[in-house]
Amino acid sequence: MNRQLATLIVFVTMIAVSGCVALLPHSTTVTNSPWKSYKDVVDAYNKVTPSKSTVHDIKKLGFNIYSTSNLKILSFVDIAVATSTLKRDDLGAGIDFCLKVREQCTGYIFEPQVVNSHRYGNFWLDTFNFKKKTRESGWRIRASFLIVDSVVVEKFWYGEPLISLDKEVVNPLGPLQELGNIISTPKIGP
Repeated sequence: MNRQLATLIVFVTMIAVSGCVALLPHSTTVTNSPWKSYKDVVDAYNKVTPSKSTVHDIKKLGFNIYSTSNLKILSFVDIAVATSTLKRDDLGAGIDFCLKVREQCTGYIFEPQVVNSHRYGNFWLDTFNFKKKTRESGWRIRASFLIVDSVVVEKFWYGEPLISLDKEVVNPLGPLQELGNIISTPKIGP
């Protein structure tokens, strides 16, 4: 009976310890879009030709200014402010034209992404806030278009094709760390 009990205890302990890592938090951030990969977005973006491509053309490529999720729309003022630090000679022809026609120009920023974040490491250190390790992976891109009278006059992009980030937060006081921050933070106001 002692041998069976010892085997049962070892078995339960192994399951509890190995399963704990699966209990750590994880998340996935996906912007709903027609593209499944970073390359898909770049390929679609490269098919857009300033001064030739129209709103209808870019919609066929997935850049739908009327229904894409998480689309940012820039007014003429936003575009003017964003370019205010550049010399007029340094602006591209499309940006310069956009600034000249003022309210007829609108900017659209598409930001598709797939980013996975999961915690790893020691379950107990994480649970009691002593050490939290997080790994982030995926991709994100920002494709921007300036449109005047339904024609793309300028395009530019920024991307992160391969996100691979490890983050470690160590709190020597564990669960008491936050309590220390609350006590040391001065109260502002009446």
